[in-house]
Amino acid sequence: MSDRKLILYQFSRDKVERGDFSAFLSQFGVDRLPQGPALGQMLGGMAFMVEGYDQDTRELYAIPEVRRFYSSFHAKWPFWLYFCDLNQDALKTMVMCCLPSFQSVARAGQRMVGVSLDPLELLRFVADDFGPMNAMCERAGLSERAIYDRTKAVMEFFDFPFDAPAPNC
Repeated sequence: MSDRKLILYQFSRDKVERGDFSAFLSQFGVDRLPQGPALGQMLGGMAFMVEGYDQDTRELYAIPEVRRFYSSFHAKWPFWLYFCDLNQDALKTMVMCCLPSFQSVARAGQRMVGVSLDPLELLRFVADDFGPMNAMCERAGLSERAIYDRTKAVMEFFDFPFDAPAPNC
C-alpha cells in the first residue's frame, strides 16, 4: 500500500455553510466506490479539510457551521474509519465535530488551550463506526488480519487500549 496516493479532499467554506457535500458523494458515494482490490488500495487513503476558516481564531471543532457540516456528512457517509489517513489529525477534528460536547481546557504555562472530550462519547462514536468500516473491509475483500490491523490502528489513533489477540491466519 505504500505506492498508493493520498486523496486530499477539501470542502470550501461556501459548501460547509450550505451543508453541501454532493460533489464528494458524486465521486465517492457508496454506489461509486469500487470493490475488491481497488477498494482495498483506498484503505487509509483519504484526508479531509475545510478551507476558508484561516482567519477564524476558533478551532474548527468549535465552529458551529463546521460541526453541523461534519455531522451531516458523517450521517450520509459513515466510512471515515476505513478511508481516513491515520498519519494526521484530520479524522480527530472530524470526529470532535460530531460529538455532542467538548470542553476547552486552559493549560498552565501555555498559550494554547486544550480540549477535553467525554471518553465514553468518543468510544461510542468510534465503536458505532466499526460497522461501516467492516462493511468496506468486507467489500474490499480484506483478510481477517488486515481488518484486525486496521481496527488496532484506529483504536491506537484514538488512544484507546487494544489487547484483542490477532486472528490465527
